[in-house]
Amino acid sequence: MTPTVQSLYAVTEATWPPADRTPAGPWMLRNGGGGGKRVSAATAEGDWTDDDLAAAETAMRMLGQDALFMIREGEEALDSALDRRGYIIIDPVNLWVCPINRLTDTPVPRVTAFAIWEPLAIMRDIWAAGGIGPDRIAVMDRAEVPKTGLLGRISDKPAGTAYCAISDRIAMVHALEIAKPHRRKGMGVWLMRQAAHWAKANGAEWMSVLCTQANDGANGLYASLGMQVVGQYHYRILTNTSETE
Repeated sequence: MTPTVQSLYAVTEATWPPADRTPAGPWMLRNGGGGGKRVSAATAEGDWTDDDLAAAETAMRMLGQDALFMIREGEEALDSALDRRGYIIIDPVNLWVCPINRLTDTPVPRVTAFAIWEPLAIMRDIWAAGGIGPDRIAVMDRAEVPKTGLLGRISDKPAGTAYCAISDRIAMVHALEIAKPHRRKGMGVWLMRQAAHWAKANGAEWMSVLCTQANDGANGLYASLGMQVVGQYHYRILTNTSETE
């Protein structure tokens, strides 16, 4: 059975974890340690009131973070309440998934892509050039699940990198970044296939990935691989932020 969107939310948390999680009334508050919205957003874990919203805002600001909520499927009431309080929608995200065998049917050409942990310096450099700095590398480091980095090469030159981890037999790829000189050369396909080969060898049965809806190129890549969108989420924030999803 195809993983549900709720199961993918849980895989996201396990494979891309915050620095700290703090239950606070009906909320789960997260300290992202500078690792982006996904590890900093509060989520509703029980019934809430408008007074609870105000308390959550205060708590997040005390952490030195923006007042930021993740809105998952089925949370229309929270979405509407935040809209009334002046929150704006930011970074709607698609959740893509497919059976892992769909990506392991083709072998990865020799010396095209490798599974490597810990990340090499060149992988960190490619990530840094794409805005994925030390705080996001720290997110990868603290994941307590099977995980690997991925390095892709074109014409004997480093061309791309990504991170993949497994929870509940579902592998999820994060931080897929192709160096600018090597884009539109098929590197993303080989990194996804290499991730799938590694994940299958480590017990995974499904491949998944998150992608902002505005990223047409990446969404096109995942569709071309036969992956399907099984759900979405988005954020509501009171102030603009320079952080990316």
